[in-house]
Amino acid sequence: MQCFIGGACSGRRDLVDERFPEARWHRLAPGQGVADWLDSVPVGATLVITGWAAWLSATLAEDHDDDGVRASWRALLEVLAAAQRRQGLELVLILDEMGSGIVPMAPEARRLRDLNGWLAQEVASRCTAVWHVRHGLARRLDRVDASGGGW
Repeated sequence: MQCFIGGACSGRRDLVDERFPEARWHRLAPGQGVADWLDSVPVGATLVITGWAAWLSATLAEDHDDDGVRASWRALLEVLAAAQRRQGLELVLILDEMGSGIVPMAPEARRLRDLNGWLAQEVASRCTAVWHVRHGLARRLDRVDASGGGW
């Protein structure tokens, strides 16, 4: 699993399209079950999944328990990981970076921003590669190890 994360109009989609020209694309839809579309992806395909912010926003509107929301995305990520193993998929997730801008005044917007950051951390912890995209350029992010290596 790989993740490309960046702000609005950062060039994420174009970079992913260049790197994975044969990929199938899927936009998450609120209320749509994963089984509705995941089983139709061919074995060995590259699957790009977008729409995480809209999915999260719709989930937040329905569920006011942050722990419940986090459980929802963990379950979704587990289903994706299982499909990746079962079907030999290469998963590429495109996420929105929301934490580098102005902190919103509205509590609902702050909640979305905070939970989006936690979602990104959860996704990153499961990925073999995480790419930060800005101005159409990608930089691979690495974890800092206990010896002080990394960035």
